[in-house]
Amino acid sequence: MLKELRKIVTFDEDIYSEGGKEADPILRIIGVAAVLANPWKGQGFVEDLQPEIKRIAPVMGKALTDRLISMVGSGEKIEAYGKAALAGTSCEIEHASAIIHTLQFGNFYREAVGAKSYLGFTNTRGPANTQIQIPLMDKHDTGRRSHYLTVQFSIYDAPDVDEIVCALGAATSGRPHHRIGDRYSDLKALGKSVDNPAGI
Repeated sequence: MLKELRKIVTFDEDIYSEGGKEADPILRIIGVAAVLANPWKGQGFVEDLQPEIKRIAPVMGKALTDRLISMVGSGEKIEAYGKAALAGTSCEIEHASAIIHTLQFGNFYREAVGAKSYLGFTNTRGPANTQIQIPLMDKHDTGRRSHYLTVQFSIYDAPDVDEIVCALGAATSGRPHHRIGDRYSDLKALGKSVDNPAGI
């Protein structure tokens, strides 16, 4: 494993009811996060981030994907997915972003769940215990609003000032009792098309 890796943290919740009504199916939301020492610490402004990206991103993409899939049981059970990066207060946001915004990181997850859509994301910076927010969307259909969810958790001692947190999130279904329609029903109501949503 990487010398920079301090620990991997998991978050797991099952939602049994919403709005006083039983959830069917039960919604399971999961997050997996790695806490890493910033590989660019003390180097000043680094122009070329690629060597460290190529060294770190594939290892973390595989490790986090494997942990997430092992928790859920299979990639097929995951319906919504996303990713996030959190930089410590002495790190550039670009340093945290560098780890997750590469196919060398994200494709492990995308392929494991058989996804077609892109991975939604957040890039933030903050001290230890900053809330990690991973936006989720349907792994096949970005317009399916039922699967717009957010994995939210924090790590009490991370990130330290010179640490980076990279994370993946998942949900096994959409929001319980979703009833706001989807992007396609809105477009139809507005008399617009998927190919030209602005109507220009």
